[in-house]
Amino acid sequence: MAAYSYLFKYIIIGDSGVGKSCFMLQFTDRRFKSQHDLTIGVEFGARSVNLEGKTLKLQMWDTAGQESFLSITRSYYRGAVAALLLYDITNRESFESLSRWLNEARNNANRNICIMLVGNKTDLEGQRQVSEAEAKAFAEENQMLWMEASAKTGHNVDNCFLELAKTVLEKLESGEYDLNNEQCGIKVGNANFKNSLMRNSMENKQKCNC
Repeated sequence: MAAYSYLFKYIIIGDSGVGKSCFMLQFTDRRFKSQHDLTIGVEFGARSVNLEGKTLKLQMWDTAGQESFLSITRSYYRGAVAALLLYDITNRESFESLSRWLNEARNNANRNICIMLVGNKTDLEGQRQVSEAEAKAFAEENQMLWMEASAKTGHNVDNCFLELAKTVLEKLESGEYDLNNEQCGIKVGNANFKNSLMRNSMENKQKCNC
């Protein structure tokens, strides 16, 4: 029997330099690396968490922000159930690029992908160029979750991953994902959970037919 109830595949996207690799490292290893080479293609990380009585394995793919790697990173969108879209609160340009990244995700990923907008580098509050209000408004307009965090201090990093996982879990248990589709971004590790999901899905369909 697998050591997890479900495995969720995440992608981390956004401009180069917004702190994607450091964000993932803070979540997986609880440490910050001040000097980090630019990601070439993709980097991988994983961590198991407990949420609502279930063990979730979060499998993360940190994608390169440079346009020259888009042809490589696009292939990772299709198999992801969740995305963290990062911008740097001290870098206005990274915020203005969000629409392009959001289009990339929605054009190349699964229809039901859950996306959270994350304003990174709150430890540099004095250098802020993007207000909380406008970031929150952008997230609401585009039907995304939103949170600010700091990969350096760890502030809200866990919460970003967990809130996104909670949203995926709610959709999963309401029958919104086809677990027979290998590209849905979810794997079931415990057969009992899969059987339960199948029953819930059938019950929901019967209710809709009444």
